[in-house]
Amino acid sequence: MSVIRTRHDCWTPDRRYLVIRGRLWRLSNPFLDPAEHAKLVHELMSARRAVLVATDSRDRMAARQRVDTAKRALGERGEVWWEDGSPDYNRRLVRNTPYAAWFANRLGDPSTALHA
Repeated sequence: MSVIRTRHDCWTPDRRYLVIRGRLWRLSNPFLDPAEHAKLVHELMSARRAVLVATDSRDRMAARQRVDTAKRALGERGEVWWEDGSPDYNRRLVRNTPYAAWFANRLGDPSTALHA
């Protein structure tokens, strides 16, 4: 199942982020060993389920910590996985980043690039 839900949702050209509803979300490190990536995704999904079924705040906090740990290991949070010195724009609106013009052109609305 794809996370791309609308024609506006897409990957950035450098494949560092996924754009969902105009916001950048950092992608997993593509250089992870496939088996390690699969293991981490499995742990992430397990941790997310644990958040949903937690019956008290202590269990919920522990499950959320597991989610954070898995996302950091995948490269979706914490230190960036690229090494060219580019800053991280995770969770920022695409229009407020250097990707603004690219995204506006992709949408066929170059006027929105002026607000970058």
